[in-house]
Amino acid sequence: MKRISLALVVLFAAMAMSSFNAPAYKIARLKYSGGGDWYGDRTALPNLIKFCNENLKTNFDDDDEVVEVGSASLFNYPFTFMTGHGNVIFSDQEARNLRKYLTGGGFLHIDDNYGLDQYIRPQMKKVFPELDFVELPVNHPIYHQKYDFPNGLPKIHEHDGKRAQGFGLIYKGRLVCFYTYECDLGNGWEDYGTYAGDTQEARQKALKMGANLIQYIFTQ
Repeated sequence: MKRISLALVVLFAAMAMSSFNAPAYKIARLKYSGGGDWYGDRTALPNLIKFCNENLKTNFDDDDEVVEVGSASLFNYPFTFMTGHGNVIFSDQEARNLRKYLTGGGFLHIDDNYGLDQYIRPQMKKVFPELDFVELPVNHPIYHQKYDFPNGLPKIHEHDGKRAQGFGLIYKGRLVCFYTYECDLGNGWEDYGTYAGDTQEARQKALKMGANLIQYIFTQ
């Protein structure tokens, strides 16, 4: 695929927010090393894309793509999604590439699929040594886009019973990375019935929060 500038991707993706006639663009899943299951939540992104196309009038391609952390292709996607349960390792080159992508206008959503936290925090510290994850307050605009979440991030799966938290990395005033912890937002985007005990209500909350995330990053 011909590489285009990230600025143009963001511009055209923003245009896609308002017109079905605009070109379709893809969103990507981040592939990383270390042995963690970067490929988890297999049906999550296609379902989120469908929900956004129907409810936000975006024009994303129906299928997501896979992009490696250190690849030049990363710059073709304004939004990347990362998930997993286990180990994550960014090489120095990958950390530099991810930093360049995020500081140049890209956005990363990290969704802890339970067990990712202890691994992703030190790796993101390699990307932004000067930044720490900060919890976004419930009045942050990310929770108040098309759908209103007055109490912040919804809780989709229980796991340890801790409250769901949304953390951000903020670079020069811009949210460049949103980290959903103790929430399992991506699980909520998957096909209904994937997990025993899930409800349509919880799934709708997850999809609506995902749509808020998409709307926020293309309009901030």
